[in-house]
Amino acid sequence: MINVDKTPDEYNQMIQKYRQKKPKLVNLIFAFLVGGIICAIGEGIIQLLKAFGMNQDQAGPMATIILIFIGSFLTGIGVYDEIGQIGGAGAAVPVTGFANAIVSPAMEFRQEGWILGLGAKMYIVAGPVLTYGMVTAFLMGVLKIIFKF
Repeated sequence: MINVDKTPDEYNQMIQKYRQKKPKLVNLIFAFLVGGIICAIGEGIIQLLKAFGMNQDQAGPMATIILIFIGSFLTGIGVYDEIGQIGGAGAAVPVTGFANAIVSPAMEFRQEGWILGLGAKMYIVAGPVLTYGMVTAFLMGVLKIIFKF
């Protein structure tokens, strides 16, 4: 039987012995490439929408909506998690990463029902970001009205 009475230092040494080494430069390169590819796809969508007659002010938000849909769809079928494993922060930072942060908890808790599962848990990760974003936007609006800038 294995001796489980270890001090914290002994336990940390044991963890370090078996922990897989992460090559930081490789992770950095993959994050850069994955994030760049996602942004290039977004720019391609903007250029395609402009080719179909939209102006820049219309194409930008529409491309964002399309990227959110793509990120949500890929999360739903389990592909975006694989992209996130490869790209790390490169997959988490763009708007598709935000869509992934919304959909992942919803997918995890969908078996608990539409209300208590999907509805309640959908914003578990992104909820604080949305809340503070809306509060900040409200306060900035109030300041703009007060100081007329």
